[in-house]
Formats: sequence, C-alpha cells, structure tokens
Amino acid sequence: MLESLLVANTTREERERIVVQALSGGEVGCEDCVSEQDYALYQPYIDGEMELDEATRRFRASFVREDMDRPPRGECGFAR
Repeated sequence: MLESLLVANTTREERERIVVQALSGGEVGCEDCVSEQDYALYQPYIDGEMELDEATRRFRASFVREDMDRPPRGECGFAR
C-alpha cells in the first residue's frame, strides 16, 4: 500500500477526495456519478477506522456472488 494513502498520513478531507476520485474513475465532473452504496463501503476509510486496502477488499467482496462455491450446473460436484 502506498504510504501516502494510509490513514495516519491523510486528513479526512484527503481520504474523501481519494475515494470520490477512485470511484468516479478519475473523470472530472463525474463525482456525482458515485453511488451512495459504493461510497458507504468506503466510509470507514474516510472516517479513519480502517485502511484503504481493507475497505477495497470489502468493496470487491460486495460483488462476489454467494453461490460461487457451488459446482457449475450440470456437474454433480464429485471429483472424477
């Protein structure tokens, strides 16, 4: 992780700017495109409660389907 993004090295305002810029894809003027749900997943980082990498892992985990461990359809799940 970049030292410059650590909670200890940033202010709340800087962390908020980092999150908005990242979620908007860095597009100028697209800050309003960030969904409240995505923003909320990074709120603990903004508030200084967790590091950015942990918040990002949680963000990515929000896209994992619950049935990912199930065998693909048409397979019984037994090793052959």
